[in-house]
Amino acid sequence: MAENPAAGGRPGARPGGRAPSKLVDGSARAVDERFGTNGFVRKAMRKAFPDQWTFLLGEIAMYSFVVILLTGVYLTLFFKPSMHEVIYNGSYTKLQGVKMSEAYASTLEISFDVRGGLLVRQMHHWSTLIFMAAILIHMLRNFFTGAFRKPRELNWLIGILMFILVMLNGLFGYSLPDDLLSGTGLRILEGVLAAIPLVGTYAVMFVFGGEYPGTDIIPRLYIVHVLLIPGILAALIPLHAIVLTWRQTHTQFPGKGSSNTTVRGYPFFPVFIAKTTAFFLWVIGVTALLAAFFQINPVWLFGPYDPGAISSGSQPDWYMGWLEGALRTMPGWEINAWGHTVTMSVVVPALVVPGLLFTGLAVYPFLERWVTGDHEIHHLLDRPRDVPARTGIGVAGVVFFGMLWLAGGNDVLAERFHISLFATTWFFRFAIILGPIIGYIVAYRICVGLQRRDLGVAAHGLETGVIRMSPDGKFSEVERPMTDEAIAAITDPRPAVAVPLDVPPPIEGVESPRARSSVKRVRAALNRRFRADLVAVPERHPDEDGNGHAITEGESESVSRR
Repeated sequence: MAENPAAGGRPGARPGGRAPSKLVDGSARAVDERFGTNGFVRKAMRKAFPDQWTFLLGEIAMYSFVVILLTGVYLTLFFKPSMHEVIYNGSYTKLQGVKMSEAYASTLEISFDVRGGLLVRQMHHWSTLIFMAAILIHMLRNFFTGAFRKPRELNWLIGILMFILVMLNGLFGYSLPDDLLSGTGLRILEGVLAAIPLVGTYAVMFVFGGEYPGTDIIPRLYIVHVLLIPGILAALIPLHAIVLTWRQTHTQFPGKGSSNTTVRGYPFFPVFIAKTTAFFLWVIGVTALLAAFFQINPVWLFGPYDPGAISSGSQPDWYMGWLEGALRTMPGWEINAWGHTVTMSVVVPALVVPGLLFTGLAVYPFLERWVTGDHEIHHLLDRPRDVPARTGIGVAGVVFFGMLWLAGGNDVLAERFHISLFATTWFFRFAIILGPIIGYIVAYRICVGLQRRDLGVAAHGLETGVIRMSPDGKFSEVERPMTDEAIAAITDPRPAVAVPLDVPPPIEGVESPRARSSVKRVRAALNRRFRADLVAVPERHPDEDGNGHAITEGESESVSRR
């Protein structure tokens, strides 16, 4: 590298600027010689990040995970994962003299005797709920916009795996205090394991270390909760959020300056760094405010777990409510065969329904590719209205999840609205079947209506509400043409979502080989249904830019070409 006299003759100095110190320069050179980081850092600093609010959902999840780790480390210093029975003699007078496990006693100690313990404990709980909500909404955003398509199938599968792991880890952490509410959840877990055909009783013995409740379940859940699953998540989250995203570049919505080959946005440094740092502080601040002013999981009100105690109105955390609802709505069916009893009222809602749901989510990208015949690389997202079939499927899934979630509180609904518990149960039995169908139809029609509105806006402009009378006495509304920036999301070209896979008609009475296969006929029928109301991109006005994504000189955004 040539020397720069203006910078004191030190290599690496900028013209007219101050040369870096020997320590910084030497450290950077040493790291680059061993890891080759300089090229990556230079490229990373120039990377463009689209400025769209939905991209913040993934960041909320990532920063909530950081809060979970920090608060979890603090709680491990005081929590005792033991089921050994002690007599409580702590600060909470209403439970003094009560026999309980060391796990529950240490949770009370954290809540009442450790400085800042209750705040940190509630921050840990609230951040878990926010983490789960952010992951779920982030997954829905990726589904409705088609962000799971090639080349991001692996990222989608990693997201599904993380959602399952976080849900399980939340259940395990929720059970650690060994209070009456969490103990009831463990009892349900024991019942689900025992209902597994053939191996159920062995699974219960293995997990609980003997007959329920045993003395080993809390220590075992503790190791899984603080070590195993967080370790897996600590590996998956950087892979999902940083490595693959950096390699594949960011997706973006249609609009002026956005295409399948360019990314319009702000540079990683300094704009994105400043924004994401402030957002991290906001996540911490909101979590702390929730923990300080909104009580959650007051275990001292529930008391220690007692297998003989019965309570009503108990609800799990929201992310487990849908499983609770599935258990409550399933009829009490059993199958007796060859001396064995299969409890369908437990197996179906607790094993079959989650299995079908998560398997369906995992295989959907590949199923949609099979139906659409689309094998192109997609960096440009779809607006949900542009693909009515996919949007309808997503809404049907949301309605199904929502009905199960509401069914998890059927006893509370019955008590609040003074209706029969059996009436609520039967209502949800029909709603979880009819609700998704109605949701699909309504969402599909809304998407088609929004498409037609977009076509009208592109052709005629926006309605102004101003009525003008022509010399011949006719009245017409004044319409204002949309700007290029506003109309680009409607008129700019984009990759095809699906290609025609119709079965060829018979030629001289001879069927095509494709028509003889029932699988190919089904594929062709699904393909026609998927393509039925895909968005039709209107032509741009003659006076507009032909490509629709040029960026004028002087704009602050940066553009990355793939």
